[in-house]
Amino acid sequence: MTADTHTDTAAAAAAAAAPPTPFAQLGGEPAVRALVDRFYDLMDLEPAYTGIRRLHPESLDGSRDKLHWFLCGWLGGPSLYIERFGHPRLRARHLPYTIGLAERDQWLACMMGAMAEQQIDPTLAQRLAESFFGTADWMRNQGG
Repeated sequence: MTADTHTDTAAAAAAAAAPPTPFAQLGGEPAVRALVDRFYDLMDLEPAYTGIRRLHPESLDGSRDKLHWFLCGWLGGPSLYIERFGHPRLRARHLPYTIGLAERDQWLACMMGAMAEQQIDPTLAQRLAESFFGTADWMRNQGG
């Protein structure tokens, strides 16, 4: 056995032993797209989310695509956003928008509603909720 063969075998074994990514647990790209679409549907339809809806353009098509591409990579799948735009620079890209506690909480509530409607495994949904909270809280640029 050559060193390369041994390395390839070891890498394959490590990959097989690794737990599935959240991306894989959700069901891959179609499931991420469904989650993002429901998130933006709720944002567009529910009065409780008007605060974050007003931060978006009239058409949500571009926002849907960008969040879908971003989440694919963030969840451990393909780096679709980075391939198109480079590093996400989330905080810098969101600085022009007023994001306080209310906007953070509306975004999170909208995402939690979308996850519940997509019937995501409760254990995975809890892990994602914690990660989403950390990211959404980091995005705040207003309030305490």
